[in-house]
Amino acid sequence: MSYSLDDLIYLMQRLRDPDSGCPWDLQQDFASIVPHTLEEAYEVADTIERKDWPHLKDELGDLLFQVIFYAQLGQEEQRFDFHAIVDQLVEKLIRRHPHVFPDGTLRGELRQQAIDTDQVGQRWEEIKQQERDAKARSGVLDEIPQGLPALSRAAKLQKRASKVGFDWGEALPVLDKIEEEIAELREAILAGREEEIRSEMGDILFAQVNLARHLDVDPEQAVRGTNAKFERRFRYIELQVEANGGDWSSFSLEQLDAWWNEAKQQGL
Repeated sequence: MSYSLDDLIYLMQRLRDPDSGCPWDLQQDFASIVPHTLEEAYEVADTIERKDWPHLKDELGDLLFQVIFYAQLGQEEQRFDFHAIVDQLVEKLIRRHPHVFPDGTLRGELRQQAIDTDQVGQRWEEIKQQERDAKARSGVLDEIPQGLPALSRAAKLQKRASKVGFDWGEALPVLDKIEEEIAELREAILAGREEEIRSEMGDILFAQVNLARHLDVDPEQAVRGTNAKFERRFRYIELQVEANGGDWSSFSLEQLDAWWNEAKQQGL
């Protein structure tokens, strides 16, 4: 037997049934399941980055369930249901892909206009700006979600500002800015000014995100990759410590660092 999307929607309705549903699911609201949504999204990203294809289907299902949960809550509050979500999504995607749907309908003429990837991105941003204008939102940085991870939000803020010309034309000036911010942080550290230290540290990270953007590197993905690399190399150090008695206090930082370099040389 193979279950369908309708079965999943029905399952969600059963979980939220006031008389026979799941006590935990019945206690949830929009705000309470947001942390779970973020966690599931990160697990999807992690599975893809590790190329763990056998488990990707499972993680995508968990993420889809979050959408079904929100749809059920919306239906209960008479705000929207799953079908309204799908309807609005399809309508928006048709509108944002005029080169694929030239007559503005889903099953209209199958003709794609000649357009490259850069033009697609530019047209996408133009259409999104038109949508923002239609909502009477005048701020350039409006509608960038506050709940995004800080590095991702920094990149989106910078990208949006660049659309109106507030940006460096190349990467090298950003390197100069990073060095300037490092000098300011050093001065704050030497002076022991804690509030300035936090502020300058944030400025450095923000500038580094800007550099990543100019180099066409996703900052979140880059840091996740470095986290994974750190874990691999640190686990190698752990193995060496265990093979040599298992007492961390017996080894100097120099010895631990030497094992780190061994791990690095081995491509870990």
